[in-house]
Amino acid sequence: MPLLLSSTYASGLPDLVSLVAVTPFAEPKLLAYSADTAALLQIPAAFFQQADTADYLSGKKLFTGSKPIAQKYAGHQFGQYNPELGDGRGLLLGDVKGADGKNYDLHLKGAGRTPYSRFGDGRAVLRSSIREFLASEAMFHLGIPTSRALSLVGSTEPVQRETMEQGAMVIRVCPSHIRFGHFEHCFYTGDKSQLRRLVDFTVQQHFPDCLDAENPALAMLQQVVVSTAELISQWQAIGFNHGVMNTDNMSILGISFDYGPYAFLDDYQPGYICNHSDHSGRYAFDEQPGIGLWNLNALAHALSPLIEVEDLRAALGLYEPTLVSHYMALMGKKLGLATIEPTDRALIGQWLALLQQQKQDYTLSFRRLADFSDDINGSSIRDHMLDLVAFDQWAELYRARLTKESATTAERKTQMNSVNPLYILRNYLAQQAIEAAEQGDTAPLHQLMQVLQTPYQLQPDKEAFAAPPPDWGKGMDISCSS
Repeated sequence: MPLLLSSTYASGLPDLVSLVAVTPFAEPKLLAYSADTAALLQIPAAFFQQADTADYLSGKKLFTGSKPIAQKYAGHQFGQYNPELGDGRGLLLGDVKGADGKNYDLHLKGAGRTPYSRFGDGRAVLRSSIREFLASEAMFHLGIPTSRALSLVGSTEPVQRETMEQGAMVIRVCPSHIRFGHFEHCFYTGDKSQLRRLVDFTVQQHFPDCLDAENPALAMLQQVVVSTAELISQWQAIGFNHGVMNTDNMSILGISFDYGPYAFLDDYQPGYICNHSDHSGRYAFDEQPGIGLWNLNALAHALSPLIEVEDLRAALGLYEPTLVSHYMALMGKKLGLATIEPTDRALIGQWLALLQQQKQDYTLSFRRLADFSDDINGSSIRDHMLDLVAFDQWAELYRARLTKESATTAERKTQMNSVNPLYILRNYLAQQAIEAAEQGDTAPLHQLMQVLQTPYQLQPDKEAFAAPPPDWGKGMDISCSS
């Protein structure tokens, strides 16, 4: 048996869970797994060669100590409070100590109906499961805080969504599945005792350095504000659009969480909306910083029985300066600037405006900019611009700014390539892997996984994965349904 699980969350907060048996697939099949996530959990490689591997990774057989539970929480969905939320299609199997000494939850998504499924069937489909699996691992290898994915299990079981699809399950891994919505549930039900116990548990398990603070709840909130601001600054810098920033999709640990209709930008469109259900554009790419603060306000309101109003305001006041400073530092590095000067904000803004006006690919434009040279033509990126006059005007400013840097051209190129990925999880690449897997061919999925593990390094014979998307692959219509 490769894992011995504990039930830390269920033992600590029994009134916020329901014991639920997994509804297994009749014939689960292991389609993919993350070797480095398995190593983190200290699962031996030989486990994935066993005849019953898929049984364990789909809940048909349980790891020793596993007591599957569904968590109860609430949340604001598209700005409206919904008290009827919880783990409606996923079960927390338990937690285990990782190779790094930290505890990790194992959460099985697509495990069947729970008390919080409402009108759903509790299942997940292969399409969304592949997207979750790929996004978790892609974001990790980009260096962005995220949940991980251990395994992807498929089945022949049909699941009805807009059309009939194949059922699948993913085991999601992260230090905690506690969401902003957990605290909202306790607040809106008016159970201050339960709220206090949730805060005490969360601090003890995940914010131990806050235990000795005058007000541990306040100290925790301050850290959540900062980590959320830092996370969203990374999203904006890398060009990632989450798509569904409901408060029940916000991790208390400041990690990317609950991947649904996400997208990495193709052509730079700051108002890009990746979720076809987001008719108002609430969760558009350029709205994410503001929504992050909105969600933190919802969390702060939920904690208001435990924290004075003035302290809540002060904690929330940490958000904007943290986000701006981290975003500017990240964008400076993407432009090859070791330090940030007051005029750099305008330089960065003008660069982004140039990309938007000339419909340039966000990721590839930064990568090409690493080849920028001191000659009048700037670099090969100039060849991709539609308005050469506009580019040359910006390039003159950029060239002048680079004279203030001490790095050589070669050093700058190396540094820029270390923070500007060549390979990202474009939606059309994910869709190609999905369509092949639906026909029983997982080779494209495994090849894409391998490429995404080293996104910053040029990989021989992988030019197709670094190419701009075809017209049909831009702005794909991504659904929330799973």
